[in-house]
Amino acid sequence: MEENKVLLILVDGMRSDSLDACGHPYVAALRRESVSTPLARSVVPPVTLPCHMSLFHSVPPARHGVTTYVYVPQVRPLEGLCDYLARFGRRCAMFYSWEQLRDLSRPASLSASLFLSGKDLGYGPATGPLVKSAIETMARLAPDFVFLYLGEPDEVGHNEGWMSPAYLRSVRNAWDSIQQVLEQLPPSYTVLVTADHGGHERTHGVDCPEDMTIPLFLRGGPFAPGAAAEEGVSLLDIAPTVAALLGLPPAKGWEGRSLV
Repeated sequence: MEENKVLLILVDGMRSDSLDACGHPYVAALRRESVSTPLARSVVPPVTLPCHMSLFHSVPPARHGVTTYVYVPQVRPLEGLCDYLARFGRRCAMFYSWEQLRDLSRPASLSASLFLSGKDLGYGPATGPLVKSAIETMARLAPDFVFLYLGEPDEVGHNEGWMSPAYLRSVRNAWDSIQQVLEQLPPSYTVLVTADHGGHERTHGVDCPEDMTIPLFLRGGPFAPGAAAEEGVSLLDIAPTVAALLGLPPAKGWEGRSLV
């Protein structure tokens, strides 16, 4: 029996209502193949680094202490997802274009990684090489957990406005990448696709539906195609779900629940 592996794709700033509005046909295809919900919840504040810290540590920002774009060490440290998986011999890989995400894992917890600066290259131009490297790494090294970050929609949302034509094009571009990755994915991988937060006007960071509501897709493994996810799903549930898919209990102190 082939060992299960997990791919997590996160699209920065992808509002749930942008999925149908962007007009990409693969959105409907992935819904048919997945357990999904358009009503998953971000955390307060719905800001990129606090959201990612909450996703990887399964606690709200009030617990891990990161509430802005600046990383601060935890007063009462918790194991992050990659650190926890590495302790049990699971190999992890990250592909990302926003430098602050380097603090999601500690040294020696990654078997492979690639950072390409979206600030310098542009988040759109950085996406192609990141996607290519993630595809090649999964085919060649088959890490147990792979995190792929797609940052263009957040950048465009800040520059042009959430739900603007330019923003919807950036979401469609993200779905081009999602389709490319999933159509070349080894069958051993269960897939999670989500966002960290949404946005309104040209900003995000407040407790309003536009900022707090995000989509979540879970495809493969134990997830029944076309089913609706249970109510009350949030970013905090992702780390326990990844751990469960890899045969591990949640780490001590994690507050989310496994969706398996």
